[in-house]
This record gives sequence, structure tokens and C-alpha cells, in this order.
Amino acid sequence: MIYSRFMKKINVSALIFLILTLANSATAQVNQGMSLDRLNRIDKVMQDYIDQDQLSGNVIYIARNGESVYHKALGQRDVAANDNMERSDIFRIASQSKAITSVGIMILQERGQLLINDPVGKYLPEYMNTTVAEDDGNGGYTVVPAKRSITIRDLLTHTAGISYGNGPGEQAWLDSGIYGWYTAERSEPIRETVRRMADLPQAAHPGEKFVYGYNTDILGAVIEIVSGEQLDQFLKDNILDPLTMNDTSFFVPEEKRDRIATVYSLKGDKITLADNPGMLEGVSHVGQGHYIDGPRQSFAGGAGFTSTAEDYGKFLQMILNGGVLNDVRILSRKSVELMTTNHLGDIPYGAGLGFGLGFEIITDLGKYGKPGSQNAYGWGGAYHSVYWIDPKENLVVVYLTQLIPAGGLDDQNKLRALVYQAIVD
Repeated sequence: MIYSRFMKKINVSALIFLILTLANSATAQVNQGMSLDRLNRIDKVMQDYIDQDQLSGNVIYIARNGESVYHKALGQRDVAANDNMERSDIFRIASQSKAITSVGIMILQERGQLLINDPVGKYLPEYMNTTVAEDDGNGGYTVVPAKRSITIRDLLTHTAGISYGNGPGEQAWLDSGIYGWYTAERSEPIRETVRRMADLPQAAHPGEKFVYGYNTDILGAVIEIVSGEQLDQFLKDNILDPLTMNDTSFFVPEEKRDRIATVYSLKGDKITLADNPGMLEGVSHVGQGHYIDGPRQSFAGGAGFTSTAEDYGKFLQMILNGGVLNDVRILSRKSVELMTTNHLGDIPYGAGLGFGLGFEIITDLGKYGKPGSQNAYGWGGAYHSVYWIDPKENLVVVYLTQLIPAGGLDDQNKLRALVYQAIVD
């Protein structure tokens, strides 16, 4: 009898121990509803691209419910130097700059200093009456007055008809020396570059098409005129410093130059060092750029920032939180709501997608056809970086690498699938 009771006590104790062990094990493997084992699948998939010389390296930052669940650096910052990538490394984020500048515009609207439906010409007079190049059907074009004035909202949604120089009037843009998204080599303020753009024939009439181009660079000039400050200072004072984005700037400080990742180009199926500064087909910038040793005069709100994955993650978390981070409010939640609503109406765009005030938005998940959620939003950069925010899943993802051109590499879509398969709650 005593033996039987003793064995029962042992069995009960063993069972309790087993239950607690399993519970602790499960807790250790799940963070914020995401399986850490499943998240770690990212490592192998990304390492395969690196081992196959299709990527040099990358930094990936994933946060859920406001908490970091994955933040890793893989591969190398500089292959020739055998210099390993680190989480704090700095990347050229190119068009990821657009979201930051767009928030700057919304800050000015919240202060009553402008309205996004105002004509741009109210602040930049040369934009009150612009022209459009229309194809004449004979290999040339005719220049006609724009049907209406461009508004700030047109610029935010890329429906102003302003390209990066391409379109029927392309030759006029080439002749002007303004072409392509890169401006860091320029020794003039962005306001002067933008001033000269206004005299060139645009690619479409305002409000008729989605035309990706210099829209956000023009918004940067609007910010300068309305605020009376240089763009870099305004964004630093009102967004970067309040969010402690201490490693985000238009040009890399000298003391941080050893942290900026090297740029590669995928030619064929292998990476090669991108030129310095380097141009693709004579018109599009692809190389290392003037982010350290350039003239540091052109603060391009559309494509000029450098940043880290964690810094940019802070910015995105602020947006996801409805405009606030760590008790610091940058925007009201209603401004964020407006920014993350589709503004395109009947204007054609990608399948299952729309565009808000600086962000691409999933409007129909079935038509989109990739893992995600309705109303998730994001964008990317020319150096093959990408980010997105998923409000339904309370999720932020930042993927930074330095690869241009990327040659159709499918790593971004693989990452998207790997992130969503790790959600287990």
C-alpha cells in the first residue's frame, strides 16, 4: 500500500513536470503569436541566395504587436573584404524615402499650413500651369496645356502625370539633364531641380493615370517653401529625432561610412560589384553613389535617404500605431487612415492593389494572389529593398539589401511567404 501511494506520487509529480516542461518549451518557441522555429526558416532560404552568389547579404527586421520577433543580418556587407553584415549596417533606401516625406506633408496639413487638395502652384508658382507631351502617332509628340493644375494629392498618389523623364516627351527630359530617380550627384538644392522640371512636358494629364516619378521630390520642395526650413532639417526635427531614428539621414556621416553596405548588381545569375557611381544604359543610377563623398546639396525626398532596418522599423511602427510611438505623436490616427486608404478610384493599377498617400495598398487579396491581408500596405526601394505593414496581423516587416538591377530575383516573395507561415496564433 505504501509502495502504491509512493508510485502514484511519483507519477503525478512526473506528469506535472512534463506538463510544465512542455508549456515552457511551447512558450519559448512562440513570440507574439509567431513560431520562432518557423521564422528561422528564413535563415536557410536567404542563405541559399547568398551561397549561390545571387545576394551579398541583407538585414531583416520583423515586429509583431510592437515587439521585435526577428532581427538578423545575413551574408556580407562587402564580399571582397570578407566583411560580415551587421544588424546596424546602413543601406540606401531610395524610394522608401517617399513615405517619410509624405508624412512630412501630412504634418503640415495637421498644422493648418497647407491642404493636400491645394494646387501645387500655390506654393511653387511654376506648377500652376504645366504642359503635357501627347504622342502624335508618327513617332513624335505635341505639347499641350495640362487639363488642370496639379494638386498636392496628385503628387502623393503619383497621379500628377510626372514621370522620371520617360514618356512621349522623354527627349526633352534627357536634353535637360534631368532623368532618373537619382539626384545625389547634383550640386544644387532640390528646389532648383524641381523648378526646372516644371518647364518640361509631363507624361500624362493630372488625375488620369498612375505615373511613377519625381512626385515626392516635388513634395520635398513644397515642404521647404511652406515650412521655411531645408528639407533635411524639417524631417529631422519632426520625424527622425522624435522617433530616435539616429541612423537615418540623406547622406552618411563620415564617422559612419564603414557601416554602409556595398552595392551589387545581378548580371546573369551571379552578383558583381556595382560601379561607382555607375549608370545603367546611361540614364539610371545603379552604383555606390554619392552618399558619402558627394556634394551633399540635393535632399531628394523621393529617393535620397539612407537608413537601418531597425530605424525604418520604428517609422513603420509609428504608422501602424496610428501615428504614435513611445508616447511621441507624429500624426493623428485620422491622417494615417487617410494615407492608407486607396485614392486611385478608377485609375488602373496592379491586380488587387491600390495606392494611398505614399503607400501601395492590398485592396483585394484574392486578385493580389500572395500571402498577406486586405488593407496591408507598403512599398520598396530601387536597391531591392521592401517593407510592409499589416494592420490585421499587427505586423511590420523591413527587408534591406543592396542589389541593382536585381534581375527578377524572387527573394522578396519568398520572404513574404516565410513571414506569414510563421504566424501560429
